[in-house]
Amino acid sequence: MQPEPLKVGELARRTGLSIRTLHHYDELGLLSPSLRTASGYRLYTPEDIARLQRILSLRQLGFSLEEIKRCIDEPGYSPVRVLELHLARAREQLALQQELCKRLEALATQLRSAETPSVDQLVQTIEVMTMFEKYYTPEQLQELEARRQTLGEDAIREVQEEWPRLIAQVKAELEKGTDPTSEPVLKLARRWQELIQAFTGGNPGIEKSLNSMYQQEPGMGARFGMEPQLMSYVGRAMAALKKPE
Repeated sequence: MQPEPLKVGELARRTGLSIRTLHHYDELGLLSPSLRTASGYRLYTPEDIARLQRILSLRQLGFSLEEIKRCIDEPGYSPVRVLELHLARAREQLALQQELCKRLEALATQLRSAETPSVDQLVQTIEVMTMFEKYYTPEQLQELEARRQTLGEDAIREVQEEWPRLIAQVKAELEKGTDPTSEPVLKLARRWQELIQAFTGGNPGIEKSLNSMYQQEPGMGARFGMEPQLMSYVGRAMAALKKPE
């Protein structure tokens, strides 16, 4: 049995949209009701409602109304394709929420274990939490989490413990005035690259996000001893490694 067409008021009530929004879509030529009663009432058919769902999915994917108007009838944006795109975005958002839950639990664990956590501890934990959402895409966060699980906590702990030692070694060479293209510094730069590789998994996009985070948040780098002068020094060593012998 074919469902009855819906009047604009009924469609608005059942979907949570405003009548004004539905009228606006009609005015733009995005969604015009296929039927009208003899007295002029707009009637939306099941096909119209399916089109409305596609419009709303594309809106949630970040498309402007003008972009939707241009692409909604193209083969590349079929009903199935739009649903697949929307589903992928929903999964990304779910993964972000799961990641946030893990970080909040980590913060809660820290609070439980510390008798009197300092304001600095709380602020630094929150800063790290927000930095990742700011500079990494949902896909990158998922990949980083998968990599963390693959490596295991012990391997990650070893890398975390090695970073301060490596930074201190590089800083010592910098303070001695050692040429960054000399073999002792190049050896340290190679290990620096290996640790970055361990974090990024060789994904250039993640490495770019990592670099952006440290470049745009100098306070974060300074907290770990990565002052601008040291980063410039390492950068020259890295550049020397890339030169053909």
